[in-house]
Amino acid sequence: MNLLAIETSCDECSAAVLQDGSLKSIVISSQLIHTEYGGVVPELASRAHMELIVPVVEEALIKSSVDKDNIEAVAVTYGPGLAGSLIVGLSFAKAFAAARGIPVIGINHMEGHLYSTFLEDDKPEFPFVALIVSGGHTMLIHVREPYSHELVGQTRDDAAGEAFDKVAKLLGLGYPGGPIIDKLAKEGNARAFSFPKAFLSRSSTPENGETFEFSFSGLKTSVLYLLRDLKYNADVRDEKLVRDICASFQRAVVDVLVEKAARAAERFSVRSISVAGGVAANRELRETIQARASSIGAKAHFPRPLYCTDNAAMIGMAAHFKILKYGMVSDLSLKPVPNLPLIAEPA
Repeated sequence: MNLLAIETSCDECSAAVLQDGSLKSIVISSQLIHTEYGGVVPELASRAHMELIVPVVEEALIKSSVDKDNIEAVAVTYGPGLAGSLIVGLSFAKAFAAARGIPVIGINHMEGHLYSTFLEDDKPEFPFVALIVSGGHTMLIHVREPYSHELVGQTRDDAAGEAFDKVAKLLGLGYPGGPIIDKLAKEGNARAFSFPKAFLSRSSTPENGETFEFSFSGLKTSVLYLLRDLKYNADVRDEKLVRDICASFQRAVVDVLVEKAARAAERFSVRSISVAGGVAANRELRETIQARASSIGAKAHFPRPLYCTDNAAMIGMAAHFKILKYGMVSDLSLKPVPNLPLIAEPA
């Protein structure tokens, strides 16, 4: 099957072509204008998608050497995400499909991240535990088989990526914060400051002795209070101090993510841990979780950095698994759902 996939949930406009679950082409157009505002501006994002969607899809088709008339289905993100951005991708997908009499397959954006590691040759083995870490989500999922998964824990407040962005803003480092902090942390002292690691104790809940929930709001606030006590000024900042804060902050985030994922792998007796989402590109997270997984007889799997960010290839891979399990289940009545939860039911 020749499948066209479209992703426009936030500020990346992306299209990909897959053939029987094998990636033939991918195009990602990132909207750099948002860096001026320290975050994604929804109205600007949807306008940019309107300008980009046609040339992005055309380029993906050209790169794949698959003619548009040979496309047999269109997979598209219908949530969660920015309403205006979702509408652009969904409207294009419907028009493309209607003109050719082919089905539209609605894909949950988080399910895209969930199956993004299957774009690589080194794939996780079912069942596995998936850790999804991004700017908007932090969650642990037990995946028994394709499209049979259970959400076992998620953040109660800030997502990991959101915490990176907020701390970077406090330090005056710019947006997005993750890559900047990761780079500076490499040269800093991770033991310089002691930041809180919420819900890490095994006695966090009386029912079963631990919880797989996350919380990063207190960590972010702890950095804020430290900077106040130090009378920090981003305009005349001490670069060594910044590197040490970045290293200590990143270590606190990584320790929680890695330990929770490892404990979940032990709880569900799985041998594979999949790590996906924008924060999965973080150097320290990758190195630490690989070592921790090995210590419990498991293996960590990551998509390459290109597939960690929002992209259509992961949407196409999720659609491949969805079609195998449910068949062609969506239709032209599909509507955007900005607050779509992680679910295992067909759209």
